[in-house]
Order: sequence, then C-alpha cells, then structure tokens
Amino acid sequence: MLKKLLMFTAVAEGAFGVLLIVAPTLVGRLLLATEISGGAITIARLAGVGLVVLGAGCWPRDDLRRARYVMLTYSVLALVGLIVVGLVRSAGILLWPAVLVHAVIVVLLLWAGR
Repeated sequence: MLKKLLMFTAVAEGAFGVLLIVAPTLVGRLLLATEISGGAITIARLAGVGLVVLGAGCWPRDDLRRARYVMLTYSVLALVGLIVVGLVRSAGILLWPAVLVHAVIVVLLLWAGR
C-alpha cells in the first residue's frame, strides 16, 4: 500500500511541477485566481523544478520510510500553506480541491506508516 501511495504522490507532484514549469500563468489563474507575471513566473518555474525533484526523490526504492517522511512533511506544509492562502486571499477554482487532495494524502501517509 505504502509503495503504491508513494508512486502516486511522486507522479502527481512531478506532473504538477512540470505544469508549473510549462504554464505558470495558467497555474496562477486556476490555483490562486490571480495573474502572475515578471519575477513571479521565474519563481513559479523554480518551484516546479523543486516539485519534479521531490517526485523523483520520493519515488519508492529501498527506503520507503524516508520517502514517506519527506512526502508527509511536504504534504503537511503544502496543506497548511494552501489553507492560509485560501483564508487570506481569493482562491482559484483548484485551490480547495488541492487542499482536499493534500489532506487525503496526509491521512493516507499517516495511516500507511503505522
């Protein structure tokens, strides 16, 4: 179960990273309901690179515990960050679904690790 969950999260985060690299303005509109431009596009693309690396680094190999811990840490922080963004500013159409997805991932990673 844990291996399949890590494979799913690695692919999902990696794919979202690629989307950030390729279409950061689209992600800005759908996730944050805002237009991003200038330096924010570069930052979004760098965040995309980070997500691709996260996905590659959490691909299940020998040490499932470490991959689980890293993905759990990222998912908790992403969950909290997305909630704060949603409460403080306007949310795009995908913000609250992203919150839900990260909440489910956190619960599943906690459950799979017990």
